[in-house]
Amino acid sequence: MDRPETATLPATSGHPPRCGAVDLGSNSVRLVVFEGRGRNPLPIFNEKAVLGLGRGLQTTGKLNEAAVPQALTVMARYYEVARAMGAEPVQVLATAAMRDASNGPDFAAALQERMPGVPIHILTGEEEARLSAEGVLMGFPGADGILGDLGGGSLELVELNRGAIGRMVSLPLGAIRLSDRAGGEVARARGIAEEELGQVPWLSAGRERDLYLVGGAWRAMAKIHIAQTSYPLSIVHHYVLRREEARDLCGLLIAATRRTLERIPGAPSKRLQDLPFAAVALRRLLRATGARRVVFSANGMREGWYARQIPQEARALDPLLCAGREMAARYGRDTAMPQALVDWTAPIWPQESPPDAALREAACWLSDIGSHDHPDYRAEQSFLRVLRQPGIGLDHHERAFLALATALRYEPEPDATFLTPARMLLDSGAMRRAEMLGAVLRLAYTLSGGTPALLSRTSLHVSGSVLTLRLAGGGVFAGDSVQRRVENLAATLGMEGMVEAG
Repeated sequence: MDRPETATLPATSGHPPRCGAVDLGSNSVRLVVFEGRGRNPLPIFNEKAVLGLGRGLQTTGKLNEAAVPQALTVMARYYEVARAMGAEPVQVLATAAMRDASNGPDFAAALQERMPGVPIHILTGEEEARLSAEGVLMGFPGADGILGDLGGGSLELVELNRGAIGRMVSLPLGAIRLSDRAGGEVARARGIAEEELGQVPWLSAGRERDLYLVGGAWRAMAKIHIAQTSYPLSIVHHYVLRREEARDLCGLLIAATRRTLERIPGAPSKRLQDLPFAAVALRRLLRATGARRVVFSANGMREGWYARQIPQEARALDPLLCAGREMAARYGRDTAMPQALVDWTAPIWPQESPPDAALREAACWLSDIGSHDHPDYRAEQSFLRVLRQPGIGLDHHERAFLALATALRYEPEPDATFLTPARMLLDSGAMRRAEMLGAVLRLAYTLSGGTPALLSRTSLHVSGSVLTLRLAGGGVFAGDSVQRRVENLAATLGMEGMVEAG
């Protein structure tokens, strides 16, 4: 059988601008390539190698000689990958091991030979702390409390005051360094951590506020807790533990033997020896700050570096709404429709709070992202796409709420199993609001076919317990489906539904 001729495809216009940061740490080295210059960093390449460059530094004063050749090989690979992907600029951000090691300058020179033209910035402790804080604020614009960024060699601490960066300090309490200083003994590590943190009196300003945690070892602890509790969303970013839960997790890891750690679900094999010391640092930090809960951040120094690559006005935007707009541009049919929906749905909630208004607007932007999916799977695909999106400004409640509202706009079966994560993450009030929002969006798309022009010929009005849909289009809006959707929406709202044709 002859195959049909292959059509000639139009040439692509190229990809959005890319940039890359290499985080050269005491324990691991990681390359992240970001695409675009939007408010929400979009990593399209993220590779880590755990090398332990800083292991033994406390004793020898030098980088781990056994890890140096492998580090040079890995960095040469990262250089080629970044070049091939068209990332510009690319920068190496070196942290505690490089700035403290006597052979750090020699390693930097060897590194420069393998990465010609790439700036290698050996950060001071304060620079590292500030970059980490700027990265956290990309995902938590109003962060209020204390930030702790635990690396292999150092612990950076920053005071955050409702989105403003305050006092900061860098301490030699990284997981590897703490282990080295304590001779591998957890009991000694407790005293070392307590003494170092005791020299930072302003940490007490964190009492009854949040403690924001950055760093691979602490993220590993979050993954362990997620696995242990069968939490319905395997995303560390914005994962929250109450103070007591965090203390219990620390206690478990501090007391565990190596064999026990190996059996803990979610425990990463390459970080097992560091976990007890990361737990010691966290438990002592909880005591020093008096924080009411811990909030894990996947954002840190690399995202802080990215933030400096975008305009200041972009950094000031709401990451939640930006995430919705970005997904609408990528998956929707008409970028003018979401704003029309924002206005059209407003009469249903005349006195909503600013956070609820932002969620409603975000839901309007996300409401058509299943338009190009198979009709039988639009609800499920949209739900998962929203729940698992890379947007950094969404906490887990917001992810679940928006995923549920978006899925319900496509009218899935009420007992669809894919909706289970949202049901587990939301309380009854949030569930009801998501159901209401999904119902009103269903009506809007039934009326308009996803076009602002047709939607503008309709309007919703609420008077007491009566919901009225007014139509100014004659037969354009004829059909049982319109009446049925109005009745369904009114029932969801606990109202009586009416249709008036103009």
